[in-house]
Amino acid sequence: MNVSGMVWAATLVAMTAMLLVDLFIVGRRPHEPSIRESSIWVGFYVGLALLFGAGLWLTSGASVAGQFYTGWLTEYSLSVDNLFVFVIIMARFGVPRQYQQKVLLIGIVLALVMRGGFIAAGAALISQFSWVFYIFGAFLIYTAVNLARQGEPDEDEFSENVLIRWSRKALPISKDYDGAKLTTYQAGKRLFTPMLIVMIAIGTTDLIFALDSIPAIFGITQEPYLVFTANVFALMGLRQLYFLLGGLLDRLIYLSYGLAVVLGFIGVKLVLEALADNQVPFINGGEHVGWAPHIPIWLSLTVILGTLAAATAASLVKSSRDRRRELADARR
Repeated sequence: MNVSGMVWAATLVAMTAMLLVDLFIVGRRPHEPSIRESSIWVGFYVGLALLFGAGLWLTSGASVAGQFYTGWLTEYSLSVDNLFVFVIIMARFGVPRQYQQKVLLIGIVLALVMRGGFIAAGAALISQFSWVFYIFGAFLIYTAVNLARQGEPDEDEFSENVLIRWSRKALPISKDYDGAKLTTYQAGKRLFTPMLIVMIAIGTTDLIFALDSIPAIFGITQEPYLVFTANVFALMGLRQLYFLLGGLLDRLIYLSYGLAVVLGFIGVKLVLEALADNQVPFINGGEHVGWAPHIPIWLSLTVILGTLAAATAASLVKSSRDRRRELADARR
């Protein structure tokens, strides 16, 4: 793709405007969105992503649109997995429901900033060193194996990282929240509220998930513009999706296994592409590996969509059976 500076500028302005609208809505009236409100906003952002992909199809062709849709679907599914950790963090720190919107929105802004930096760094590395694909592929396969072993995160397994523990010890933290404020006055002293610790927990979580998601999207497309827009559209509406899914997250018990398959598939795809374009001296004498197949974008989209659909369906069936069994046991 040959994306002009004008297109980049227009895209950034449009994305910033949407974020400002979200900030205005949350800042003006902090509340817990209803199912109807959340559904409308999620549908709006998903519709925007579909329209954006259609625009790419008309202007740049089916291949580019396919790369965007596949990348967006991958990043969206990984973003849903982020919500499991967000739920645990909110519960662990007892964040009032009406203020969780602000936490999520700031978390999304932090994620966008971090992913923007990783995208720029990843694009620069790929343009200079083709062997980076080997590292990205191996990292995704390693992540997939760990994800399959661990399953969905549990609140009892959540452990505070070094930065959170340091913040608790080094900063003057009040015991109670003061609305959604980060600071408060108590006995004439300015203290940080627990909301700051929650923000740190969300931010460090975003950093960890960015380390997984950016190699994954580069396994779909190496176009920085597509990588960036797919990430932005995947994160837009995540705040409303959090409230829309609600208790449904607990029922998606096989989602991590589905994501593990997706990440493993993309990891293998990256390694195969690295072999096909190999320039590493100690692999095949620095020559391209002829037998390494190219996996077309339509096949990637089919595998990713099929895997996520199967994981979701299996999760809902299993949850429904478990619920019926619990009801039957309670009647006895």
